[in-house]
Amino acid sequence: MIEIDNILISDEVVEARFICDLSKCKGGCCEDGDAGAPLEKDELAHLERHYADIEPYLSAEGKDEIARQGKYVYDREFGWVTPTINGALCAYGFRDPGGVIKCGIEAAYYDGKLGWKKPISCHLFPIRLSQSKAYTLVNYEPRETLCAPGCALGKKAKMPVYQFLQEPIERRFGTEFYETLHQIAIEHYDTNQKKK
Repeated sequence: MIEIDNILISDEVVEARFICDLSKCKGGCCEDGDAGAPLEKDELAHLERHYADIEPYLSAEGKDEIARQGKYVYDREFGWVTPTINGALCAYGFRDPGGVIKCGIEAAYYDGKLGWKKPISCHLFPIRLSQSKAYTLVNYEPRETLCAPGCALGKKAKMPVYQFLQEPIERRFGTEFYETLHQIAIEHYDTNQKKK
């Protein structure tokens, strides 16, 4: 376990290897789960403020579900989450011509419509965040079958999870946090790692 300020990071975040393999998983994490994507409180305001910019990128079914359920819903276990279509696909997701699930929020971001890329829980996956009384807990939790191709690709490329997810880690915790984590990884876990 690594402790940086009030953040506890599991050893697997630096020891395990992972590169998301969209060609194999087809973005299945956007529809395989017990609820929609977890949302932080400030992200609720983003969805309210920017929905008109996101809506053109959504499927008809996604728009219908958002109109019916709202831009976000409350789940007893996970808190605020995105609505889903029939309890599966995130209402903000859509399938591209190749069958890969893409994010309507991210598509709007890449088109310059908004400055918010997507929910941080999606951006960090398969890192999952949880909260104890004193700490933010950072764990590596890939889906056993769905993420198997990403685990295999990461091992082949020798890519540590935290390096693959540098952008969302810096987005959530800051550049200084990432640099500290990277230094700890070099000194205590694998001296052959190179900075991404």
